[in-house]
Amino acid sequence: MKLIFAFCLFVSALSPAAAFAADDDFSRWVDPFIGTAGTANCHPNACYPHGMVQAGPTSGTEEWKYCGGYQFADKELYGFVQDAISGTGCADLGDIRIQPFVGNGENERKTAEKADEQARPGYYSVRYPKQGIRTEVAVSPHVAFYRFTFDGKKDAHLLVDLQWGHCGSSGLSRHVISCTTAFPDATTMTGSLHLRQWVERDCHFAIRFGRPPTGSRTVPRKNPREKGEWREIDFDLADGEPLLVKVAISRTSVAAALANLDAEVPHWNFAKTASDARSAWNAFFGRCQVEGTDAQKTAFYTSLYHLGIAPSDISDAGEPSFYSTLSLWDTFRAAQPLYTILEPERVPDMVDSILKQGKKTGFLPIWCLWGKDNQCMIGTHSVPVIVDWFLKSRLSHASPKSQLSHGTAGTCRTAETDYWLAAYAQIKDTLTKKHKNRRKEQWDLIDKYGYYPFDIIKGESVSRLLECTYDDWCAGVMAQKLGFADDAAFFFKRSENWRNVFDKSIGFMRGRDSQGRWREPFDPFSLGHGATTANDFTEGNAFQYTWHVLHDPQGLIAAFGGRDVFAQKLDALFVQPETTKGMGKVLDVTGLIGQYAHGNEPSHHVAYFYPLVGRPGRTAEVVREVCDRFYRNAPDGLSGNDDCGQMSAWYVFSAMGFYPFNPCGGEYVIGAPQVPKITLHFSHKSPTFTIVAKNLSKENKYVKSVTLNGKPVADWKVRHADIMAGGELVFEMCARPQ
Repeated sequence: MKLIFAFCLFVSALSPAAAFAADDDFSRWVDPFIGTAGTANCHPNACYPHGMVQAGPTSGTEEWKYCGGYQFADKELYGFVQDAISGTGCADLGDIRIQPFVGNGENERKTAEKADEQARPGYYSVRYPKQGIRTEVAVSPHVAFYRFTFDGKKDAHLLVDLQWGHCGSSGLSRHVISCTTAFPDATTMTGSLHLRQWVERDCHFAIRFGRPPTGSRTVPRKNPREKGEWREIDFDLADGEPLLVKVAISRTSVAAALANLDAEVPHWNFAKTASDARSAWNAFFGRCQVEGTDAQKTAFYTSLYHLGIAPSDISDAGEPSFYSTLSLWDTFRAAQPLYTILEPERVPDMVDSILKQGKKTGFLPIWCLWGKDNQCMIGTHSVPVIVDWFLKSRLSHASPKSQLSHGTAGTCRTAETDYWLAAYAQIKDTLTKKHKNRRKEQWDLIDKYGYYPFDIIKGESVSRLLECTYDDWCAGVMAQKLGFADDAAFFFKRSENWRNVFDKSIGFMRGRDSQGRWREPFDPFSLGHGATTANDFTEGNAFQYTWHVLHDPQGLIAAFGGRDVFAQKLDALFVQPETTKGMGKVLDVTGLIGQYAHGNEPSHHVAYFYPLVGRPGRTAEVVREVCDRFYRNAPDGLSGNDDCGQMSAWYVFSAMGFYPFNPCGGEYVIGAPQVPKITLHFSHKSPTFTIVAKNLSKENKYVKSVTLNGKPVADWKVRHADIMAGGELVFEMCARPQ
């Protein structure tokens, strides 16, 4: 069932392609090469906002650094793929490699030296100087459109490699299970791939050439385990004639891939496809009109760009949207709340996609890719995404019975109520019942012990518990709003289980065994990374996870012994040695300020504790340092993985001057803005929301006062409803903490 009540909400006035502030080309501020070196694992591929196709260069596959298929420093390319993942820590996709070449040698069709790379939203180009070939690619949501120019040469060739994929260290030769191809007419090649990497999936494709090939041959495979076809295709071009090629993909069928191609790019006008993609991006970027320096605009709009790449709508053209590439352990923290501000018209379908995914697997998803749940990471953070949108809809103001007994829109309200009741039933089932194929979260152990004993759960015991307590709190809020008092009491009680692993005597979260004994020896610097390591933390240590109580910050402050003790402990976090122990270098634990690790998501809310203990000036200091050090306008300018836009969402929120400390429910803790002015455009008809930072400068990084629509903001918080209603948030900046 689709979110049929969406038209009843304020989002009905919006359109995904609505052009806001259309007089400005915001895309000129975006640098797609930011994050393509170091650990961010971004790529410069041409993509459409939330599109399925992400087409562009591939420079490697069988290493962790090629999760996105590309590293800026590489001097050669293997060609161009039609899909990829931006900013993740695991590898997949990278399907249907095509490589233009001249001559007959194996080296020519394998790799080529690159030069003169260019990229902007929806477009990528590169030149092969030795072969005299320029490749350009532009995209629609499901189609990559290539223009190859061969410097006056007539004998042009393409290699179509169906074995290629971004496989990390698992091996390129194994991930293709089956491959079929066909040539239904003189200018079309089609095929289907069944693949297994991070998830097991099908990829169907249709390649259409701008002119009939003059020849085609299969290249023999050297490795007998390889199932993917290699095919060379020849073309005889007139002088100066470009070779035009369109590649469409679908996860459902070859027929759907052909339909996607015909529906989205029926023409051979490359410039139109590139222009349409740029217009779509500008419609998205135009929802945030930023004033500031060129460097500030580049940092901001590139962050928005990374946010808009995922999640991907993997439905076929003309069908209801179905979103995947949902890195929920990462994105529930800031990216998903940011979508509810900037793209509220998409959020109902995002939530609906999560619920449909849960019905397929029997439990709500953990990490969705290509319509499959890879169950990567911990917790069930689809729950806060669902509940957050529930709370931001009108149903949150009353129980179903009172909604049904008031007003005249009975049909709409009945459908809305039924939808949310069914959604809550999925949440309750997921968080209380054992599911056959669910790899983590043994609810019977939590209910028996009140925590995960580390002698039973061999890795991640503390992190898993802390993440689960937050999901429980979200479920409790929804149960309470829907009138299920007993359920609410159960989930709220379970959300307090973080207290069972907080050792007040040392001021750290700490593992306990089934006898209640604290882990010994205990070293707060010791890192954990995954369920197979004998450590109680996930991609981090006790320094980083001790603060992971998103739903009850005041409870955590009190558990430490009050505001002063808490503030001292928080101060200590940022001055610890920047070192890690136990596992050597963990690539996710980067962007260190002391033991604060901005390169991984569990730290993202930590700086925003300070206003809650009367120290807002310290938030201003940390936010400025993070922005200056870890959001540089350079290929290696980001720390950690970008994680499908979460790292970038942190920057967007922080630049605006507030952050969703608790990402469920629509309350934002005020920090310190990083640009002079931002105007949020919600639609053509609704009011705008403007954020002004008066006297902002390098020295004036502290907030002297904050007003919302002329009234002082005393509690250092701004509400979602206030933002969406429009108005003005004004910061008076100064040179000293207040």
